[in-house]
Amino acid sequence: MTFGLFLEWFIKSLVVILAMTIGFAYVTWFERRVLAKFQARIGPNRAGKEGLLQPVADALKLIFKEELVPANADKLIFILAPVITMIPALIITGVVPWGPPITLFGKTFTLSVSDINLGVLFILTVTSISIYGITLAGWSSNNKYATMGGLRATAQMISYELALGLAFIGPILIAGSMGINDIVNAQQHVWFVIYQPLGAIIYMIAAIAEINRSPFDMPEAEQELTAGYHTEYSGMKFALFFMAEYIKMIAICMIGASLFLGGYWGPGVAAYPWLGPLYLFIKVVILLFVLVWIRATLPRFRYDRLMAFGWKILFPLALLNVMVTALVITLVGG
Repeated sequence: MTFGLFLEWFIKSLVVILAMTIGFAYVTWFERRVLAKFQARIGPNRAGKEGLLQPVADALKLIFKEELVPANADKLIFILAPVITMIPALIITGVVPWGPPITLFGKTFTLSVSDINLGVLFILTVTSISIYGITLAGWSSNNKYATMGGLRATAQMISYELALGLAFIGPILIAGSMGINDIVNAQQHVWFVIYQPLGAIIYMIAAIAEINRSPFDMPEAEQELTAGYHTEYSGMKFALFFMAEYIKMIAICMIGASLFLGGYWGPGVAAYPWLGPLYLFIKVVILLFVLVWIRATLPRFRYDRLMAFGWKILFPLALLNVMVTALVITLVGG
């Protein structure tokens, strides 16, 4: 590997990490402002103009908060669990393209950290790792509420991962590839949401459950489990769980936009490649708004109904969608 190639990867990785960490901070501001509109409140408006410095104030508060570790906790795992939860959230966006290849100084650059031909499989594999972080966080705390929250999260995430994985198959079958770039390029003229409306809906529902967002945030149900798996966490260790959730929000919106909404493609991108990242950003913001809208609208599911919905409704619908898609592609291809 040449130094130039290493430098290119390093710069791209740095861009992704900075974009996701800064993006996470302002997704929290975005969510609070949108929720305030829905609930006829003002929202954050003290720290900076329109509250734009509120994420900075929150970060400073968490940095200087006292770090507590329970006396009987498994200290090593207790400290490592938030890191294990957050890192996969940063890694999965490495295979998502931000725009078409661009030419600078006579050299062509791809606008993604890595273009692998098994991008979808990479995403599904890496997202599974965060389950361990949440489970270990609950277990290592030596707290019954935290342990139950960790077990709930594990059961929920594994259950909805099946429907999530099946939702990926529709775009894969239509594009004929498991590479995210190939799937995006296949939507240059028609978005896959036109062919796969059910698949897109299943993807969004399963992804929301996968990141434990409302109305599927049962692992941290305050009625029974206080804060669930992160009950014993404080300061920056708690902030890492918080960061992981919001980075995952951005990640699932980027992946959803790439699978079903044409990714970076839009009017004029072929002639002006720099428009690609702008179109992707707009689509991600729209999907983030939908996530916040769902949180503001729907009440939390009861846990048994949440699991029944995943196994009895979402999973069979995802299987049906795969079967119908495969049948139609076979008949049309024949």
